[in-house]
Formats: sequence, C-alpha cells, structure tokens
Amino acid sequence: MDFRDIGYADVVVVGQVVNYEIVRDPVVRKRHQRFLDSLPPSSKLRETLAGPKSFITDYARFDIVVGEVLRGKAADRVTVTWDNSTFGEPDEMGPGSFLIALRDPNSPMPPLRGPSATVMPNPAPATLTVLQAPCAGPFMFETSSKEAGLVRRMLDGRAE
Repeated sequence: MDFRDIGYADVVVVGQVVNYEIVRDPVVRKRHQRFLDSLPPSSKLRETLAGPKSFITDYARFDIVVGEVLRGKAADRVTVTWDNSTFGEPDEMGPGSFLIALRDPNSPMPPLRGPSATVMPNPAPATLTVLQAPCAGPFMFETSSKEAGLVRRMLDGRAE
C-alpha cells in the first residue's frame, strides 16, 4: 500500500460500520450455472467449478455512522460500496471504529500497485466507494492502528 494514495480520497471519515452486506452478482451466477449445466454430470471441470464462494463482480455495501470527518463533507450516516476485487470482501465486518477513506467513483483512482489488475465498473456510480488502488489494500483501518495514525498525520500535513 502506498499511503500517498490518500491524496485520491474525496472524503475521509471515522465511524462505525453498520448494515454490512455482500451484494452477489445474480447475472454472473446465472451465467456460471448455465455453463455448469452444459458440462457432463461426471466432469472433473464441473466438480472443480461447482461452488465458487464469490465472483469478482460481487461487492460489499454498508453504512458508516460518522463520528468525525477528516476530509471533505459527509452526512451523519453515509452508504458506501467496496469492490475489493484484489482480495475479496470479508463476509462480515467486526465491531469497532474505523478510519475510512472514500472516493467518488467519478474521481481519478490511484494507480495500479501490482503487475496487473481487473478493475470493474462501480456498481453504484452515485455512491462513494472505499479508496483502494488496484492490487493494494483498502484505506480502512481500525482507529487505534498505526496506519490510521499515519493517515491522520498525513491529512494534517505532519507525516514522517
């Protein structure tokens, strides 16, 4: 992760994640099932591909109950998306307070941080999304973490 990517954030907040859910892509699932149905029942390929847990077009959607705004403007409660195509989204988010950097889907995104990436279009183009460069981790940190402290210092102009 390149922490200088925080410059791509339109909004940075500290708050609680609530209503976290994985939004599964029904079109891809239907297409995948049709493909599986076209294979012979005893096919090794069918067995291998029978049960993927997630697809690259799945994404997370959640609300942030905002306690503090560090950059930009945010309401007391913000609905956001997170397309963590590099690592997959966790099934659930634990309790606690997080520092989360967000980007307007129409704003420039950080550059690629690995050898290659697949970047899907934002599923909700009018909704802020978690800041994450392709092939890098998301800008979403527990507020007591050293990473959150570094982001705060960078936003205040006093990074090491």
